[in-house]
Amino acid sequence: MTICLYPTFPTFPASTLLRLKLMKLSLLAALLTALPTLAQTPKPAENLVQYAHPIVGTQRMGHTFPGATVPFGMVQLSPDTDTISYELNGKYNPKVYEYCAGYQYEDNTIVGFSHTHFSGTGHSDLGDFLIMPTTGPLQLNPGTADKPQSGFRSAFSHKNEVAEPAYYRVKLDDHNILAELTATNRVGMHQYTFPKADEAHIILDLTAGIYNYPDKNVWTFVRVENDSLVTGYRQTHGWARTRTQYFALQFSKPFRQYGARNYAKKQAYRGFWGRFDQAHNFPEQAGEQLRLYFDFKTEAGEKIKLKMALSSVSTEGGLRNLRAELPGWNFEQVKRQGQEQWQQELSKVTIQSPKRVDKDNFYTALYHAFLSPTTYQDVDGQYRGLDQNIHKAEGFTNYTTFSLWDTYRALHPLFNVVQPQRNADMIQSMLAHYQQSAEHMLPVWSHYANENWCMIGYHAVPVVADAIIKGNAPFDANKALDACVTTARQQWYDGIGDYLRLGYVPEDKSGSSVSKTLEYAYDDWCIAQAARKLGRQDIEQEFSKRAQNWQNVYDQRIGFMRPRLSDGSFRREFDVLSTHNQGFIEGNAWNYSLYVPQDPAALIAKMGGNARFVPHLDSLFTMHLPDKFFAETEDITRDGIIGNYVHGNEPAHHAAYLYNWTNQPWKTQARVRMILPKMYRPTPDGLGGNDDCGQMSAWYIFSALGFYPVAPGSPEYALGSPAIHGATLRLSTGKTFRITVKNQSDKNVYVKEARLNGQKLTRPFLNHQDILNGGELVFTMAARPSEG
Repeated sequence: MTICLYPTFPTFPASTLLRLKLMKLSLLAALLTALPTLAQTPKPAENLVQYAHPIVGTQRMGHTFPGATVPFGMVQLSPDTDTISYELNGKYNPKVYEYCAGYQYEDNTIVGFSHTHFSGTGHSDLGDFLIMPTTGPLQLNPGTADKPQSGFRSAFSHKNEVAEPAYYRVKLDDHNILAELTATNRVGMHQYTFPKADEAHIILDLTAGIYNYPDKNVWTFVRVENDSLVTGYRQTHGWARTRTQYFALQFSKPFRQYGARNYAKKQAYRGFWGRFDQAHNFPEQAGEQLRLYFDFKTEAGEKIKLKMALSSVSTEGGLRNLRAELPGWNFEQVKRQGQEQWQQELSKVTIQSPKRVDKDNFYTALYHAFLSPTTYQDVDGQYRGLDQNIHKAEGFTNYTTFSLWDTYRALHPLFNVVQPQRNADMIQSMLAHYQQSAEHMLPVWSHYANENWCMIGYHAVPVVADAIIKGNAPFDANKALDACVTTARQQWYDGIGDYLRLGYVPEDKSGSSVSKTLEYAYDDWCIAQAARKLGRQDIEQEFSKRAQNWQNVYDQRIGFMRPRLSDGSFRREFDVLSTHNQGFIEGNAWNYSLYVPQDPAALIAKMGGNARFVPHLDSLFTMHLPDKFFAETEDITRDGIIGNYVHGNEPAHHAAYLYNWTNQPWKTQARVRMILPKMYRPTPDGLGGNDDCGQMSAWYIFSALGFYPVAPGSPEYALGSPAIHGATLRLSTGKTFRITVKNQSDKNVYVKEARLNGQKLTRPFLNHQDILNGGELVFTMAARPSEG
């Protein structure tokens, strides 16, 4: 064998060598030309979904849910750790308040996974169509938290729990089942990984619900269409007085057998259905309290998947939604698509900060802000209206879940910046509500084709007015204004007749009278602003006059807002610190006396000018509010209080920004930067109060960016102190608005200077049009206030 130690190379003719040399030079030139392009190749977009944590706010007062949903989705598929009764021994059960979202982080059992939830509310409903997978002998009773083995519920550990946008996973310890959830807009998808079991079950509990009680179910109906498809509906009487929800449920594997039990009390008349064995393999069920079960045999590691589509219209609508949105069974693909939707929505605002906690807080807040209002129509545009008839949304997406007493303050103004089309659709949904209303009212607090009349004021008005003022009204603005005016003139509603006659709501005729007077006056001012924009001088004059009614409940002698009686006198028995029975709703005089967002300058003057007002405002944050003053108000707890400032509830959300109307605007900057880390943390107990359908989160978003809408209905934002190092807002017009923060640190909380597109701002305010125009707002921060 001959071994060649040195390789030999072929020889080429001179002409070939020349061609090779020319090719080499050509490739080198191409590479040099491409280098600048390669250097300019943008980095992949940062994964923002990783910073949004649905588990935040699930402990104590936040009342958020950790389950799977897409932005503004109709389905919120989430675990319920209990479904306790609203009623106990014939009275309100205060324990139920902890379960407004169905889930409490401190619990260690899960009773099942239901498909509809509110986020962050202080009252509740929903929890529709609870699903629970189990193994072993069939149990159709949920059992108790202290003895989960007594029923179908299961113990679980947070160590085996994952909550991400559009995805939730947990290990059900008692059944050795891995439960995974994801969702499209109208369809919830379950994936259950079973152990080997001859007795495996999936339970459909139609008796369960949030804020439940024995008679809440009016009627339920179920059809087993075949060995893998079930349809039905449920009618409930709760916070929503008349609510009907339809479903279509499909299994990835045929069930072996099925059955049902009706837990309702015996009816006087039951027809002739008793001739059938309805408990076993009977395809049609009807009653008030139904639970169904579906039996399987499973191998170790076998996955059974479910798809539950919702509709307010019909089971046919549910099937249509199912087939349109989720025709296949690829769980990972649905999860990925859901998280891509979240990435797209979260990317509307990108922030810069070297601290992970800032991104966690910001994108969790943005996630919570984009949960509601929720879609309320089928894929073909049909929905059940307030009149209980079927309507079709033409030219807009119909939404529901309007917690307007909360969300008019910052959430809807946020939408006017980063979700303008959705906000316009939401207003058109409110106008459809108005057209269907027997009372001729815009929504007060509405959900699922019902007005539940919760809270006070007519706060659809500032949402409509704010959109008109800010140029986001792709609808008939004059008709929208007419709806606002008609709503505000309804004298039968909540003291408005006396308000128009006396200039205030008298406490002896209507409770929470001061809050109502102040909030009506603000809403009236909003109508006046919209009327001015639209050239409706008669309406502007009428409501500008009404907007001054706040002055009628200000007691000059004590320097606080105070309830008045029908005879014109101020009520004698009065405590400025108490939140109970003092003429205010979910607040006290110290907080509510600052509620004149439409005219802080006039309020300051009436309270004695800067010399008296500033110390008064200071005291709000520095004094101590003893527990006894809010012991009877469940929406206010120590979690959300700083001094006497109740950030965990909405009426004083604008208060920290009022220093901008005084000679000490830098105090706004210090207060905002103090509030942010105290009230918001990326932990289960990280919210200082109910998130209230995104209002608490919207306050964080605006404040972290450095400005806040003190008075929606005005195009102005009050400047604060940005908590991030920079941000880019991607507007629907294609323009961008950049925020740059120089010298940012935990100590540099004061704004030394603010420049808009290079021009120094001489007032601590920003105009909405400045944002829409695009450009750059530059804050220069300092450790000491600038008093110049």
